[in-house]
Amino acid sequence: MIQAFKHDENNVLAEMSLEQLDKGSWINCAAPSQEELSHLNELTGIPVYSLQTALDREERSHVELEDDYIFVVVNTPVVLETDAYDALPLGIFITKNYFITVCLEQNLVVKKFLGNTFTSFQTYKKTRFLFQILSQASSSFLFYLQQIYKQTDVIETQVRKSLQNKELLRLLELQKSLTYFNFALHANENVMERLMRLRNSPLPSLLKMYEEDEDLLEDVIIENKQALEMAEIYTNILMSMMDSFSSIISNRLSQIMKFLTSVTIILATPTLIYSLWGINVPVPFESSPFGFVEVTLLGVAVTVAVTFVLWKKNML
Repeated sequence: MIQAFKHDENNVLAEMSLEQLDKGSWINCAAPSQEELSHLNELTGIPVYSLQTALDREERSHVELEDDYIFVVVNTPVVLETDAYDALPLGIFITKNYFITVCLEQNLVVKKFLGNTFTSFQTYKKTRFLFQILSQASSSFLFYLQQIYKQTDVIETQVRKSLQNKELLRLLELQKSLTYFNFALHANENVMERLMRLRNSPLPSLLKMYEEDEDLLEDVIIENKQALEMAEIYTNILMSMMDSFSSIISNRLSQIMKFLTSVTIILATPTLIYSLWGINVPVPFESSPFGFVEVTLLGVAVTVAVTFVLWKKNML
């Protein structure tokens, strides 16, 4: 799907047709087909292979400087399921006339710019738009990191009441998500630092930074570092929690096995006594009219004694 947008004279983001593209337009391409990539190539002059690079889920964040465009790949967070998160590459192309975003699927960061909620956002201010996307990506990482932390608290409460492994598996998914976030934030940090070094770039018409733009980029770098620190802290917390919970569950299972073993011993005691009096050889009390009662009382007494010994040894 290809959409084109541009701010009108009232600073309202309006959608426009691809046949009416004007300088300063923003072209958003999500989950495109091969025909749409070819059409985008005709509109912008960007090679198809470069556009396909932005659609590679494993593509790392980087900056490429070409003669007619600048190509930036930045990682953005994506929700896979309840306890699973990942990072999705977002390709950004800056040409002389257009600002192009290309992604393998509908991107959560890009969607936030489609609601006219950013008062300082203009499609024709391409450098600032790029930094605003980077800022929103860092903010999204921070938001989902906070969600992961909240989910961790919920799982912790459940683990305290449960002996099942599903809570540990959920923690494992969150830990994997934090690993993906950590890698993505490190890669984004490299991109931001590279862009900061490009403020004296030989391509001023494509990446021209004003003082406000540099201040924004510095704020984005700080925000990204905060997200990176949070990801590392939460990763360490989750690793400690998983180790602790594994020990707790193992200890609980040991307690249960100890209790069941004690119950087995208690039940085996009268069984053994009554089995001895069931053999076809002379046994005590066989001539007594109260033999059954006496053997029964003997079994009960021995069972009580064994139970008392196990209780004193904290086996029950």
